[in-house]
Amino acid sequence: MLDYFVSHMWQLWAILSVVCLILELTAGDFFIICFSIGAIFACLTDALGGGIVVQLAVFAAFTLASLFFVRPFAVRFLHKGEPNRVSNADALLGRKGRVVEAVKADSFGRVQIDGDIWKAVTNEPQDIPAGANVRVTSRESTIITVERIEN
Repeated sequence: MLDYFVSHMWQLWAILSVVCLILELTAGDFFIICFSIGAIFACLTDALGGGIVVQLAVFAAFTLASLFFVRPFAVRFLHKGEPNRVSNADALLGRKGRVVEAVKADSFGRVQIDGDIWKAVTNEPQDIPAGANVRVTSRESTIITVERIEN
């Protein structure tokens, strides 16, 4: 069994590369993709007949080179114009949504923003009915504060 893996290391490198690409989709910070690049070059090294030590050295070298050269370029190119890029729930501030469950003036309601439903409150004296358009003004943990906007 061990002989099979040693003689087919390119498959393991290819699987590692694909797994790293999938993990990068969840992170988006261009860090894990560097390991995928290293695995691709290690896979090519195995295809050209390099031994396991050479493959590991190529994997390490290309992963480090990617971390120092590819990642900074990718971050600058793909996130240009966003020096203080907000993410996660902080990106909700200022976004518009639609009320799916009436937001009571003294209680909670539900607001849908891009397919996600958030618990919401309002600072307005009157209730915001279901179907109304709202804008997020602030956030406290997972509860957003909204204000009604005209269509």
